[in-house]
Amino acid sequence: MKGNVMSEASAKVPGRGFWPLRDLPTAIWLILLVLSTLIHRQLPAPRWLMIHLLLLGALSHAILVWSQYFATALLKLPVTQASRRQQSRRLLLLNAGAVVVMTGVLGAWWPVTACGAGLVAAAALWHGVWLYRRLRGALPSPYGASVRYYVAAAALLPIGAALGTWISTGLPSPLHERLTLAHALVNLLGWVGLTVAGTLITLWPTMLRTRIAPQAAARLRHSLPVLLAAVLIAAAGAGFGVLPVAAAGVAGYLVGLGLLASPFIYAARNKPPRSFATLSVLAAVCWWVGMLVWMLVGLVTTSDWRAMGRAFDTLAPYLVAGFAAQVLLGALSYLIPVALGGGPRPVRETATVFDRGAAWRVSMANTALLVCALPVSSLVRVVCSVLYLVAMASFLPLLFAALRTHRKVKAQVQQAKTLPAAGRPRGPRAPEGERPAGQRAGQAVAGFMAVVVAIALGVALDPAAAGLREPAPSAGQQQSPAEVDAPVQRVQVTAQDMRFFPARIDVQAGTHLIIELTNTDAEQTHDLVLGTGQDSGRLAPGQSAEVDAGVVGASVDGWCSIVGHKQMGMVLEIVATGQFSAGPGQQQDPGEGEAPAQDGSHHMMGREPQDQGPAAPDAASELDFNAAPQDGFTAREAALEPLAKDAGEPVTHRHRFTVSELQAAVAPGVTQKLWTFNGTAPGPVLHGRVGDKFEITLYNDGSMGHSIDFHAGALAPDEPMRTIAPGQSLTYRFTATKAGIWMYHCGTAPMSAHIANGMFGTVIIEPDDLPQVDKSFVLTQSDFYLGAQGGEVDMDKLLAGTPDIVAFNGYANQYLHQPLKARAGERVRIWLLDAGPNRPSSFHVIGGQFDTVWFEGGYRLDHRQDPQGGSQALALAPAQGGFVELIFPEAGHYPFVTHYMSDGERGAHGLFEITGENR
Repeated sequence: MKGNVMSEASAKVPGRGFWPLRDLPTAIWLILLVLSTLIHRQLPAPRWLMIHLLLLGALSHAILVWSQYFATALLKLPVTQASRRQQSRRLLLLNAGAVVVMTGVLGAWWPVTACGAGLVAAAALWHGVWLYRRLRGALPSPYGASVRYYVAAAALLPIGAALGTWISTGLPSPLHERLTLAHALVNLLGWVGLTVAGTLITLWPTMLRTRIAPQAAARLRHSLPVLLAAVLIAAAGAGFGVLPVAAAGVAGYLVGLGLLASPFIYAARNKPPRSFATLSVLAAVCWWVGMLVWMLVGLVTTSDWRAMGRAFDTLAPYLVAGFAAQVLLGALSYLIPVALGGGPRPVRETATVFDRGAAWRVSMANTALLVCALPVSSLVRVVCSVLYLVAMASFLPLLFAALRTHRKVKAQVQQAKTLPAAGRPRGPRAPEGERPAGQRAGQAVAGFMAVVVAIALGVALDPAAAGLREPAPSAGQQQSPAEVDAPVQRVQVTAQDMRFFPARIDVQAGTHLIIELTNTDAEQTHDLVLGTGQDSGRLAPGQSAEVDAGVVGASVDGWCSIVGHKQMGMVLEIVATGQFSAGPGQQQDPGEGEAPAQDGSHHMMGREPQDQGPAAPDAASELDFNAAPQDGFTAREAALEPLAKDAGEPVTHRHRFTVSELQAAVAPGVTQKLWTFNGTAPGPVLHGRVGDKFEITLYNDGSMGHSIDFHAGALAPDEPMRTIAPGQSLTYRFTATKAGIWMYHCGTAPMSAHIANGMFGTVIIEPDDLPQVDKSFVLTQSDFYLGAQGGEVDMDKLLAGTPDIVAFNGYANQYLHQPLKARAGERVRIWLLDAGPNRPSSFHVIGGQFDTVWFEGGYRLDHRQDPQGGSQALALAPAQGGFVELIFPEAGHYPFVTHYMSDGERGAHGLFEITGENR
C-alpha cells in the first residue's frame, strides 16, 4: 500500500494548461444553447431544451470540473495521472448521460430518459464519493467545509434525476406540477446552489483580489446544514403538495444564504467589483436572491398547485438566465485564465480578453432580462431577448480569442526566457478589470441605452401592442380652445368574461373622457376599440392601458375587436348626457349633442368618425368552385396508415401541438388567416387503440388565447382545457378508453369562431376487433365563413349559419383535382368526422354502396353479419363520426359528396379514382 502511494505521488502531472475534455464540453454545450435559441420555434420542447442545455450540459460539466479543482486546492491534494483519468471517466459519463436524457425527452421515450438519468446520477455519486474520501484523508483546512458543500450537492443530483425521470413518464395534474417544482428545487437550489454557495465564500474575495472576511470560515460551516435541510424540506413540501412546507423550505434557504451574506459583502466593500467576472457573479447573486423571494411570495399567497405551477413556469427562465447563466460565465471568465496558467503575464493578458466590454455586457444583459420580466409587448420582449442573447453569447468568441492570446503570449514568454534580462519584454501589469471610472460608467450606460433604444424601436414598430393611444389629431382635427379647457373625467373599466365592467359610461357632453382599461380576465386577451377610431391595443391578462376618447360631443359605441368577442356581448356604450355648448365665439358643429343617428352612426367631439376607406372585399366574391388550384398544389394526404401490430401493451403517444396563425388557401384563389394546430386545418390526425395513452404538449405561438379539448378522453376539463395566453404551454394527458373517431378543437370562447377558423382535428381510436382492410382514408368535413381576402372568419355569417365553403380536409374540392386512389375489388374503409361547427353531413359515394356502417362507436351494418344489407349514406351531426366500407366493383371515377347537396356544391365534393379489374 505504501508503495502505491509513493508511485501515485511520483506520477504527478501539472494541474494547468489546456485539457480538451475539461475545457471544451462547456463551450460545446453553450454553442448548442445559442443555436437552439436561434431556431427554437422549429424544435420540440424548446424551453425545456434550452434550460437543460445550460443546466444539465454546460453548468453540470463545469461543476464536476471546478469543484474537484477547488477541492484539490483547498485540501492541498496532489494532482496525479490516476485522479485525472478518473475525472475524465466521470466527465464522459456525465456528458453521455446528458445527451441520452435530451434524446429521450425530445423523442418522448421515457425508458431512454431513465437510462440517461442513471448515467448522470452515477457520475454525480462517483464524484461525491471521490470528494468524500479525499476530505476524510486530508489534513484540517479552515475552508475545507467548502468540499462538504460539493459532497452534499453531488448527493442531491441523483434525487433530482430520479424526479425528472418520473415526470417524463407522463403524470396527471397537479402531480406533474408538484414534482416539476420539486425537481427544480433539488437541482437548482441543491446541485447548483450548494456548489455556488460553497465556492463563492473563497472564490469571491479571490476574484476581487482582497482578503477573506474573518468570520467566513465559521459562516461557511454553520450555513451548510441550514441550506441542505431547507432544500430537502422545500422539495418534500412541493412533492407532497403541501405549500406551507415548501414555503418554509424556501424561507430557510434564504436564511442560509443570509448567513453567508456578510463575508460576501465584506469582500465587495473592501474592493468593489469591476471586471466582467465579478460584475457577472454579483448580478447572478442578486437574481438568485430576488427569484427566491419571488418564489416564496408565490408559495405563501397561492393555494392552488396548478396556479403555482404556472407561476413557476414564469419564474424558471429568469432564475436560469439571471442566476445560473451569469454565475457560470462570470466564474469561467476568472477561472479559465488561472487554470491555463503559464505565468503571470499569460494569465493577466488572457483575463484582459475576457474583460472586454465588461460593464456594457453586464448592463445590457441584466437590463434586457429585467425588461423581459415586466408586462411589455411581445415584440419588445423578443427584441430584449435578442439583446440578452448577444450580451451573453459574446462570451464564446471571447473564449476562443482568449485561448489564442494565451498561446501567443505563452510562446512569447518562453522565447523571452532565452534573452538577457535587460532585453525581455514586459507585459501590461494593470490588474484585471481596472479601467478608468468614466470608461466603465460609459460602457454601463451604453448597455442600458441599447435596451432603451430597443424598447423604443419595438414600440415604434408595434404601437398597438404597446398599448399606446392613437396619434394626435391632424391639423384639420385640432381641438378647439374650448375642448382644450374641457373638464377631464377618468373612468376605470375592466375586461373580463366577455364583458366590460361597467358596460355603460354616462358622460356630460363637453367632458374630456379617459378610459383606464384593465384586462382582469385570467386567460383571455382583450382590447377596446371605439367607434371613433381610438384603440387600447391588445392587452394580455393583467395588462392595462389608457384610451383617450377625447371630448365627448355625442354618444359612441366601443367593443372588443378580437374575433367573436363583440358578438358574445363584449361591447361598451359611452352615453353623452346634456348638451355640448360651444365656447364664446366658437361655432358649434352640426350634430353636437344629438342622439345617435338612425343608421347607428355616432358623433364624437362634434365630428363624424373618420372615413376608414372602402372595406376590404369579401373573399367569397373570389370563389370559383370550377377553378383549378394553382400549379404546385398538393392535396392533403387522406390515406390512413395501419397501426403497428398490437403488442398487447398500451402505447403512449406524445405529440407537440403549436398554435400558429397563418395565411392559408382554402379554395383556388382564396386565402384566409387561419388559426391552426401545427400549421394545418384540420390539425394532425392522431391514431391509436383503446387503452393507449396520449400526452399532448400545447404551445400557444399565436396572438390571443387558445386551448384544446380532446373528445377522445374523459377527464375534468378545468385544467387541461384551460385557455393559455400567447407564449404559454400546457400538457394534456388522457387515456383512450372508448373506440371512435373523435373530434378535438379549441375550446376558447367563442368556440364557434375558433373552430370555424381552423382549430379542429381528428383522433381515431380503433376498436379491438377492427379487421384489416386494403385501403383506409380519413375525411373531416368542416364549414368556412369567409371574411376579407386574407382575413379571419366572418362572425355575422357564422352566427347566421351561412357558410361560403364546406370542405373535406380543409380545402374546397381538392380531391376532384387530385383523386383518392384504390383498385377495383379492394375493401376500402373511409373514416368520417363532421367537425362543423354548424353544418351536418350525409356522406355518399356516387356509384358505390356501403356494406358496413360504423357510427359513433358501434356497427349499424356489418357485412360479416349481414352480407345482403346495404347503405347509401352515413348521416352525421357536428362532432359525430364513424366509418363506412365498400368494395368498388370496377375501374372508373366515383364521386363522393355530402348529400346536403348545396354543401356538396360549396366544396364538399371529391373523387375516388379506381383502377384495375374486378376481382
